[in-house]
Amino acid sequence: MNDVPAIDPHKRAEATAALRDDHTIDAWARRFALLSDPNRLRLLFCLHRAPGIAVSDLAVAVGMSDTSVSHALRLLRSNGWVRSERSGRTVLYSLDDDTIHDMLHRLGATHAGDDA
Repeated sequence: MNDVPAIDPHKRAEATAALRDDHTIDAWARRFALLSDPNRLRLLFCLHRAPGIAVSDLAVAVGMSDTSVSHALRLLRSNGWVRSERSGRTVLYSLDDDTIHDMLHRLGATHAGDDA
């Protein structure tokens, strides 16, 4: 493909430069794969709105079983999106990724009191 004459050599060089950092592209692809599941996205919206929530409350909010929520949270936590904090016998979950937090805002997620 290098023998194809450039219509705009500067634009071609800029486009090529954008792809030099392949690990960034792969990281974003993994992020989008995590976001592609509606249940995980629901959980993220809930965590955005109600940080420090227990699995059982989160499960009721999204209409999933505790086991399914725990599995999804484990996946999100292993990717650095969610953190857990023990409060007595209860584990509370919150968002832990500023990029995801900002993305949720752009998708329309709100914080408690935002729509009051």
